[in-house]
Amino acid sequence: MDPDQVIAAVAGAGLECVEWGADRHVPAGDERAARRVREATEEAGLAVASYGSYYRAGVSEPEEFDAVLRSAVLLGAARIRIWAGTTGTRETPPERRRQIVEDTRRAAALAAGAGVALAYEFHRNTLTDGADHALGLLDEVGLDRVHSYWQPPVDLPDAEALSGLDTLIDRVAAVHAFSWWPGTTRLPLSAREGMWRAAFERLRAHRAARAGVPGPLDVLLEFVPGDDEGILPREAATLRALVGG
Repeated sequence: MDPDQVIAAVAGAGLECVEWGADRHVPAGDERAARRVREATEEAGLAVASYGSYYRAGVSEPEEFDAVLRSAVLLGAARIRIWAGTTGTRETPPERRRQIVEDTRRAAALAAGAGVALAYEFHRNTLTDGADHALGLLDEVGLDRVHSYWQPPVDLPDAEALSGLDTLIDRVAAVHAFSWWPGTTRLPLSAREGMWRAAFERLRAHRAARAGVPGPLDVLLEFVPGDDEGILPREAATLRALVGG
């Protein structure tokens, strides 16, 4: 799908925002694409939630982040998604971990100058391969403008996934919503209704208890079964029902 088709599908499903990816629709450094996609998004009455980059802190060439940041600013994104390296916590040598931490701080300083925050993808084969690991990394980075996404880890039962959310909840910037089970089998969002309803209850209560938390939390549909845009309205309706309690 090209950007215009994505926008039409998102608007048609009654969703409110889009996280634009650097892998296809808004390549890092393509200023023309960023401007055009921003204009089209806003004309449709949608918001740009974030810029989904594939910048790997401590692994990507540092100058690559300059292009990522330029695109994010032109896109009107207040947040850039980055990745914490390319190996899991237990497989990452101390020196590589240090590089990831230092590069995150460097990128965060550049982004802060443009009014943009960073958030790590919460993902296996990175230093955010579990809630405890992600929290430890964020504490080590030690910056208020660096947070994490959250999503249910692959093959983790509901209770354990929710326990991880409880651990990380203070640092969650956005949620990637999908239902995979088992493994990476894509199911309708409703297939894990109990887990998602409990997750959103936790997130609502947490934000209500913290008066200083600004604005709504972005909840982003990341996958639909079969990559079928025709079922996006159904999945969006399920998401709204779950978020609303």
